[in-house]
Amino acid sequence: MADRKTLDELTLMDDYMFAQVMRDTRHLKPLLEYILQIKIKKIELIELQKTKKEGYDSKGVRLDLYVTDDAGAVYNVEVQTSNKRNLPKRMRYYQSIIDISILTPGMEYGSLKKSFVIFICNYDEYGRDRYLYTFENTCREEPDLKFGDESYKVVVNTKGKKGDINGHLREVLEYLEDGSVTGDYSRELDEAVKAVKSSEERRLEYMLLVTRDNEMRAEGRAEGIAEGRAEGIAEGRAEGRAEGRAEGIAEGIAEGKAEGEIIGAIKLYHDELGLVPEEIVSRIAVRFSLREDAAKKYVEETLHLNGPD
Repeated sequence: MADRKTLDELTLMDDYMFAQVMRDTRHLKPLLEYILQIKIKKIELIELQKTKKEGYDSKGVRLDLYVTDDAGAVYNVEVQTSNKRNLPKRMRYYQSIIDISILTPGMEYGSLKKSFVIFICNYDEYGRDRYLYTFENTCREEPDLKFGDESYKVVVNTKGKKGDINGHLREVLEYLEDGSVTGDYSRELDEAVKAVKSSEERRLEYMLLVTRDNEMRAEGRAEGIAEGRAEGIAEGRAEGRAEGRAEGIAEGIAEGKAEGEIIGAIKLYHDELGLVPEEIVSRIAVRFSLREDAAKKYVEETLHLNGPD
C-alpha cells in the first residue's frame, strides 16, 4: 500500500526495524540498563510464538523483544509512534501475557518474576515533559506502601525535557528522535539499522510481511462490506461500513464539482465496494445529477473499459 514505508525509509522508531536491531541482545542490554539505571549481567530472548502478529503492523500482541536476565526478571520493550489513547490498557494487557507465559499450570504464584513492560514513545503520553514515567502499584491510603507484585511499567518519551537521566539515555533518545549520532552507542545502533537495510534476507522478509498485512486488510474490508450488506441500511444509502464511507464522500460532492472528484467516487465504488460498472454508472448518475450516457462515459474512461488508447 502507498502509505507503507519502504525498508529504506524505516528508522529505529519503526516497529519492524526496532525488533530487528534489538533482537541482538548486544544492542538491547545497554538500552535496558540506560532506561532502568541498573546493571544486568546477561539477557536472553524468550520466544513466544503464540503471541506474535501475522502482519507488519496488524492488531494483536507481539512480544518480539521479550527477554529475561540472569536473575530471572523479564523485560518487554516496544516502540509506539502514534498516540491511540490506549497505551495504559495496552501495557496492562502485555503484562497479563507475560504473567501467563511465566506461570504454567501447577506452578505457584510465587514463581512469577519481577517484570518490566517498557514502551518507548515519540510523543508525551502524560503531557508532563518528562523523559521517563515509571509506574508501580502502591497503596492509595499509604503512598509509601508498595503493593509488592514486582511489576513495573515504564513509558519513555523521546521528546522529554524533565528528569535526571544519564548521558547514555539522552544519546539514545536523540537518535530515536531524529537520527542524530552523538556517541559510540548511537553509532552502533545506526550501523545496525544500515545493516538491516542492506540485507537481502531482511528486505525479502519485510516485503512479505507488508504483503501479508495488505492481504489481511483487504480481507477485512471485504468481510465488512458483506456484513454491512447483510445488515442493510434504510433506503439503500449505504450497504455496509465501507459502502457507507463511499456514500458519505459521494453525498458531499455537489453538482458541478471538479471531474477529479467524480473519478475519485468511481474508484471508491469499484475498488472499495467491488461494484460492477452498471451499478457504478447508476450511482454516479444519481449522485452527480448526470445523464446516464455521461455517467457511463466517466465510468468507462476511469476504469479503462475500452482498452488502452
